[in-house]
Amino acid sequence: MSNISNEQSAEAFFGEVVSTYTRAQAIEDGVLIDAGSMASEAGFKWPVALTSAVWADCVAWTEDDSQQQVHQDQSGRLWDVLYMASHAIRTSQDSGDRLLFQLYRVARDGHSTEAVLDTLKLIIGPGDAGEPVITILLPHED
Repeated sequence: MSNISNEQSAEAFFGEVVSTYTRAQAIEDGVLIDAGSMASEAGFKWPVALTSAVWADCVAWTEDDSQQQVHQDQSGRLWDVLYMASHAIRTSQDSGDRLLFQLYRVARDGHSTEAVLDTLKLIIGPGDAGEPVITILLPHED
């Protein structure tokens, strides 16, 4: 069956597509943040993006944060998220497209200095062209 007849069959069944929102658009809009080359350094073979909520909670860090709380940097915090996600994939006994993983991180709240255990979720799914991609989210995000 050709791709055109698949699309026609889906349209006949579901109706005309009203709207689409691609991964590329989400990255352009800042809804997702591309992890870039650091993802491959951490062992990922597929593109990785983090939701803006994960970025704000677990990665974002400024010089002001270091002065008020404890010295850290944003690239180190990104590395921690990516490394722990990669480690979770490599050591998981489960199969499937979703995986919860944990990491220690200092909350960006203006006063915390000790790392606390936090849980994140990763989903492996299709990208804009059907290729495998990974998205790292907060546990309640979809």
